[in-house]
Amino acid sequence: MKLEEANQALTHLVNIPFGQLFSQKNLSELRRNKGKAGQLLELALGLHLSNTNLDFEDGELKSNKCDKLGDPLETIFITQVSNMVDELFHNIPFEKTHLFEKIRNILYVPVCKEGNPEEWFFLPSIHVDTQTDRFAPLLNIWQNDYETICKKLKNDVEHGSDHCIHTANGEQLQIRSKDSKNKSGLYNPIFSTTYGRYVSNKNYAFYFQRSFISTIKKLANR
Repeated sequence: MKLEEANQALTHLVNIPFGQLFSQKNLSELRRNKGKAGQLLELALGLHLSNTNLDFEDGELKSNKCDKLGDPLETIFITQVSNMVDELFHNIPFEKTHLFEKIRNILYVPVCKEGNPEEWFFLPSIHVDTQTDRFAPLLNIWQNDYETICKKLKNDVEHGSDHCIHTANGEQLQIRSKDSKNKSGLYNPIFSTTYGRYVSNKNYAFYFQRSFISTIKKLANR
């Protein structure tokens, strides 16, 4: 499915309570794991859940918790850092990174999660296509954020007190820890081939900060 097809399909799901969209089985799973809203959205669109690199043929689906007015209550996860950490240390061109591939064309879907899961609902989506004039200005912001973050991580590893990576922020992009313990009760540290050692005691990930959402809402309404 193309991303814009999904964007059009979503217009028929907006403001409908989850209790009318999904089965009791789905809602029971949602009560146990409130992070499953994104997966339910994929199911509602007819997407097959998979571990492929992109959700759509030409882009990525990003849902996010918000209030009934669409104001974000969380940041947005983008991608893990562990497999690209050495690219960041070498500051390879932004447009050649896995990060760029994940964010160059996005369908952003806010999900109001006020009340019980039966009362939750999707709000109008925003198709953030950076190949269009409307959203192209985001590329300069992300380019600067990427370079800022790369510089910060390299400095942390080479000159920081513990020689490990730490949270780094740009204007819209952020990198911070994201991990859970494995079966052995341990976190998943990141190994760098550049430095020949571990550069963190747990995994990290890229996120969009809330400022990203404020910006795309303004751009969408131009």
